[in-house]
Amino acid sequence: MAHPTMYADADPYLTRLRTICLALPGADEKVSHGRPNFFTRKVFAIYGGVVKGDHDPEPFRQALLVLPDDTDRAALLEDGRFVVPGYYGPYGWLMLDLRHPHGVEGVDWDEVGELVDASYRRTAPARLVARLDAS
Repeated sequence: MAHPTMYADADPYLTRLRTICLALPGADEKVSHGRPNFFTRKVFAIYGGVVKGDHDPEPFRQALLVLPDDTDRAALLEDGRFVVPGYYGPYGWLMLDLRHPHGVEGVDWDEVGELVDASYRRTAPARLVARLDAS
């Protein structure tokens, strides 16, 4: 049984996230479990998630899941905007709700870019990370 689609292609948050993710060397997008996943060999960012014990996709439909550096994880968890997502949390992933009272323009997209970059560096092959560093 296929998972239902849990995003809209025209979602402005997803549009901005795609721009960030797909600009990275060798990055591509696939839909897995009804959500956009950005990957090289391994997934480095996911759009949308849930928290453990709550399978309602709506509260975090417009969220970013990333795998931060181990050294940054504790500090990010002290920031109330970050939560441990269901399924991925035990593996070190964190989730940031992108929805902002001022809409897509209120999001700190530089911060999102830094989070995506860190996650990419943890999951991408060394040759792609070297290409990123060379650019």
